[in-house]
Amino acid sequence: MASAIRVGFIGLGMMGRGMARNILAKGFPLAVLGHRNRAAVDDLVARGATERDTPRALAEAAEVVVACVTGAPQVEELVYRPSGILEAARPGFVLVDATTSQPGLTRRIARDLAARGAAVVDAPVTRSPKDAEAGRLNSLVGADAAILERVRPVLDAYSETVTHFGPVGAGHTAKLVNNFITMGYVALWAEAMAICAGAGVDQRKFYAAASQGAADSGTARKMIPPFLDGDLGGHKFAVANGLKDVSYFATMAAELEFDSAMAPALLATYQRAVAAGFGDKLMASMMELHEQATGWPVVPRKQ
Repeated sequence: MASAIRVGFIGLGMMGRGMARNILAKGFPLAVLGHRNRAAVDDLVARGATERDTPRALAEAAEVVVACVTGAPQVEELVYRPSGILEAARPGFVLVDATTSQPGLTRRIARDLAARGAAVVDAPVTRSPKDAEAGRLNSLVGADAAILERVRPVLDAYSETVTHFGPVGAGHTAKLVNNFITMGYVALWAEAMAICAGAGVDQRKFYAAASQGAADSGTARKMIPPFLDGDLGGHKFAVANGLKDVSYFATMAAELEFDSAMAPALLATYQRAVAAGFGDKLMASMMELHEQATGWPVVPRKQ
């Protein structure tokens, strides 16, 4: 039965914790990798998960390991380090990489695991931590079709939709394109709100008008209404992660020999924000970047 698939999970952050809780709640035996942040690990162990101390030990205890970590360097380290996942790779084993990572690395890992009879499914996710807790994420998948069908019950445990884009690497490519668009929307709206503030245009009225036309977007709906009330937490995604994803997109475009006009400008915008100290803040703090640079009161604040 699908519920008998033994699953390992690495990366119990804002997204991963909800994903892992749904895997466990749907009846899959779950092992998690220990971490210095004990709250999520202890919570899952209390719910019935077991804990392992190395990626290799976790992979040995599981048929499918789901990784949802910060980025490509962390994935590479999990696979290739001593006592890493590669050492436990064997026929039938599958690594599901839900990280926003680099397609080139994903394909390299897939080749190295295939040499041991194992496989990779790249399945990064979209939506929010709240959706992760509710099991309503969107999984963007690159995989061999037969391998995807084997692990689909695990993806379904935390996903509302599972979209197969093509072979290994296609899921990470789709996610980078998605995040490139999203980071672009954030940067555009941040500049728009700054210009409104500097020119004396009522920001609330501008958003009400713009959101009724082609300028509307899911990004704006998530970020701008809370911003107008002085809340910069509406889009729960860190500025530093935005820089990472735009950087990955730029690398991917260069590898494809695609001369992107937009990527360098967007990359420079996020580099500037991180250099100015906003890396650990959330997306709407891009408005604070312009406030700092111009001296204008861009962010509405309650008196």
